[in-house]
Amino acid sequence: MSNPFKYFKASPEIIRLAVMMYIRFPLSLRNVEDLLHERGIDITHETVRFWWNRFGPMFAAQVRKRRVQDHRHSNWAWHLDEVFVKINGELHYLWRAVDHEGEVLEAYVTRRRDRKAALRFLRRTMKRYGNPHVVVTDRLKSYKAAMKVIGNAGRQETGRWLNNRAENSHLPFRRKERAMGKFRSFETLQKFVSTQSSVDNHFSHERHLNRRETFKQNRSAALAEWRELAA
Repeated sequence: MSNPFKYFKASPEIIRLAVMMYIRFPLSLRNVEDLLHERGIDITHETVRFWWNRFGPMFAAQVRKRRVQDHRHSNWAWHLDEVFVKINGELHYLWRAVDHEGEVLEAYVTRRRDRKAALRFLRRTMKRYGNPHVVVTDRLKSYKAAMKVIGNAGRQETGRWLNNRAENSHLPFRRKERAMGKFRSFETLQKFVSTQSSVDNHFSHERHLNRRETFKQNRSAALAEWRELAA
């Protein structure tokens, strides 16, 4: 792999920090610019935009590849859900698949939420992670129709409170959406949600389940692994 930072004046550490701050936290481009300025790093918000577009998907792909290889996900139960997202006033749908531990498996944007869109989303997720034992969804008929095509109709479960895990997984995106002032293109939305889900998985340590010492060790390990990306 050639050095992706070869022709950049800024150090890889600064680029990784800027990309992580913008994707992981509900900050605008100018917020990241100001925070870096406080640390003595003088760049513009357009530089932050260029860095996250250039390096964000690459970092996310490396994180996702490592997690898939190390089997850091579960096929016991998947939770599927979709939310409305507006792009230039036009309604789109953001689909998300989450395992029973809260790991975001896939985030996918479509212009419709019919059987074809649900089928494409399911096949895309299963191609990467395999076949789940249980699929928890809401009562959208597109899921049931897509499950019949795949042959998973007997594994589908629906219920009023069963899918809270998938619904809660949309919250970081909603906070970021407000900070960014909406999205202006289909491609940008798809790129961002795919990148954000991988970064959130990487820095998610289930803080409420672990002791303070364990959490600190996991956080330090995740940060050290992040600093090695594209090294």
